[in-house]
Amino acid sequence: MIPKYTVEYAVRFRKHQPNQPLHFGTDDPVACEEFLVELLERGFRLVGLKHEGMDLPGPEFDRMVKAAAGMLAARHICKALDIDADEEKYRFGMAA
Repeated sequence: MIPKYTVEYAVRFRKHQPNQPLHFGTDDPVACEEFLVELLERGFRLVGLKHEGMDLPGPEFDRMVKAAAGMLAARHICKALDIDADEEKYRFGMAA
């Protein structure tokens, strides 16, 4: 059975090209966004994002990446300022 969401990504190595895409699949959209956060955090290349086997349309793809980037920024703000997620949301309005 095809997972609802499939993330294709690649690890960047300087001297080893081309990189073969790796796959992560889940049926949970929140787990998908959390995985995207991890990819952004580590600087991995995001090759593609599929929903039920079909490439996600541009605006939906951008929305998921933007949400993941917001979650990552919120994490960094909480860590840098030593505040909890509620205070971060109140002060900065980002999704934790």
